[in-house]
Amino acid sequence: MKGILGIKRGMTQVFTKSGKLIPVTVVEVEPNVVTQIKTIENDGYNAIQLGFDTKREKLATKASIGITNKAKTTPKRFFKEIRGVDVDNYSLGQEVKVDIFTEGEMVDVTGTTKGKGFQGVIKRHGQSRGPMGHGSHYHRRPGSMGTMRPMRVFKGKKLPGHMGTLKVTIQNLEIVMVDVENNCILVKGNIPGPKKGLVIIKSAVKNPNKINEVEELNILTVEQTQIEEKIESVESEQNQPTEEATEETVETVEE
Repeated sequence: MKGILGIKRGMTQVFTKSGKLIPVTVVEVEPNVVTQIKTIENDGYNAIQLGFDTKREKLATKASIGITNKAKTTPKRFFKEIRGVDVDNYSLGQEVKVDIFTEGEMVDVTGTTKGKGFQGVIKRHGQSRGPMGHGSHYHRRPGSMGTMRPMRVFKGKKLPGHMGTLKVTIQNLEIVMVDVENNCILVKGNIPGPKKGLVIIKSAVKNPNKINEVEELNILTVEQTQIEEKIESVESEQNQPTEEATEETVETVEE
């Protein structure tokens, strides 16, 4: 098991060499820092605590400052534990980067869903509304509460209430690309949470060692785009007629 914390930046799409379109979610992953190492002898279980997203010391609590000082790093905004890891492979203050994952690897992504506030049964549970005309007074209400005999509402009844802001994990997502230079991971498909929301990427529980074959992507680097722009500018200059040629054509026309 391995994991890392990141920020969801939004969705885009990439193309393979064969022209296949793949929708991906971009996750920005700055280097995480191992702030604590927990063992069975001391804590009863094996885990590492990762710190992510540097913030000012003025905004940090004294407890979190004490943890980060032991790891010899700056105060962090988020702290999360990753259980089931081999603690012998980590040391206090070690940086965990995007290169721990490989392209084609299956992962589970956890995030907090968007908050919708207080919603009715149509939006919250997908129920149908009543007739909107012909004297009907039943439109978007929840409907009957059940039989009369219990004289109460059964637990689990689908009613209006708070919607969203739930911890959700989507399993078996594929990593399409690992960009070490820009500290980004491209995950195939969508992941829970809004833009700029915290997400946790961990090894897939159901397919921990599965790595799919990934087709090469058709992505141009900055240097390649600059070279292509130069080639296009040179070709356009060559195609434009020179002043001497234009003067010769003018003379021939006058004659």
